[in-house]
Amino acid sequence: MKVDIISAEIGSTTTVVNAFMGMGTKEPRFVGQGQSYTTVTQGDVTVGLKRAFDDLRQKLKTEQLEYDAFYATSSAAGGLKMTVHGLVHDMTVKAAKEAALGAGANIKFITSGKLRRTDLKRIREIEPNIILLAGGVDYGERDTALYNAELLVQQEALKDTPVIYAGNCQNKEEIELIFEETKRQVYIVDNVYPKIDMLNVVPTRRKIQEVFEEHITKAPGMEKVRELVNASIMPTPGAVMKATQLLEQAIGDLVVVDVGGATTDVHSVTLGSEEIARILIHPEPMAKRTVEGDLGVYVNVHNVINLVSRDELERRMKISQDALDGLIAHYKPIPETDLERALIRHLTLEASTTAIKRHAGKIRYLYGPSGKKAIAEGKDLTNVKYVIGTGGALTRLEGVEILQNMLKGKGDELLPSQDVQILVDRLYIMASLGVMSKKYPQEALTLLLQSIDMIG
Repeated sequence: MKVDIISAEIGSTTTVVNAFMGMGTKEPRFVGQGQSYTTVTQGDVTVGLKRAFDDLRQKLKTEQLEYDAFYATSSAAGGLKMTVHGLVHDMTVKAAKEAALGAGANIKFITSGKLRRTDLKRIREIEPNIILLAGGVDYGERDTALYNAELLVQQEALKDTPVIYAGNCQNKEEIELIFEETKRQVYIVDNVYPKIDMLNVVPTRRKIQEVFEEHITKAPGMEKVRELVNASIMPTPGAVMKATQLLEQAIGDLVVVDVGGATTDVHSVTLGSEEIARILIHPEPMAKRTVEGDLGVYVNVHNVINLVSRDELERRMKISQDALDGLIAHYKPIPETDLERALIRHLTLEASTTAIKRHAGKIRYLYGPSGKKAIAEGKDLTNVKYVIGTGGALTRLEGVEILQNMLKGKGDELLPSQDVQILVDRLYIMASLGVMSKKYPQEALTLLLQSIDMIG
């Protein structure tokens, strides 16, 4: 059997392989899906990838499965590890952080101002895939970014780490010279924060994804994946963001909640309401992603259990302490019994609720001589029309009900209203379609709308 495209999503706990036909036509089709455990701990993610491929082949009842193009997304082996360095935390640093997160990065370290010896030590220990350097509005402060660049190129341990510069445009020639003289690699893009209260994150996001794909073979456990893939590779969260933006163009303002084994990511594409915009004290990007590294339902499951508390889980599930202890002691990434599924449902709800509240902004009140004044901080989700669930947990375990409960108990957070339309990526293909949309945007959109049941 031959298909047009195989697209693999290599996650922290599971690896999924999707097959598609009809690409380049008006009737693209999802053919089938294979799944296996991700084999990061074995030092070779292609073991799990081949098992997922074999599972797909068995489901399609074919001994041989050929394809024209092989795409992949990955968040395994740490995904896209980045460090971000800017000037002022609430300005250039925040803009650089938004650019990196939107590209699918797992940000390990953030600094503002001039780098110190302890900062450099931390960067060396992290061994980032990419370093993002920013600082200064255009024609503003120059020295900090140049100082930081000089320090970074002196780090022998980082000599093969690509650096992206997205700061004051006046520094471009100086930055080029600093890196050229030391024979180090640097990519220069437009400033992420060119003017006060103005974000320009799209050029940096694009460059991060380009550099990630170019240097993917240097990421632990991913060398052999590059050998298998003959098309694009993207960080999984970046692919989900790309799919989210594609959907927004078709259906309007939306939020996508992606509960994974290691993290829970929230992606939103919305400008918010005019009412909130008038009292917003800092600019927010239209497309925003947050990643909660403590909220995975497998790798970080004990963090989520502690958030709920064992007593509360016993009460909700109507089971004894011994029964809960047994479930936790033999916890599996893919549940097999009704009780195991019930436990993951409760943990997924807690992870989703906590993550979207962290993603959303809040209304705060200031008191002064003229009385009480309302201000808004963070991302405004009040204009969102759709909340969509993706990731293994939400696509396999009553995701609509979980997301409905997630939106209960709204306080001062700028959350979507409870009457938004809730949908689920039931085929679990959102990340795969995100990476494929670079070449097949219309086909990817058609398949996305089918997966969330907006077209038959």
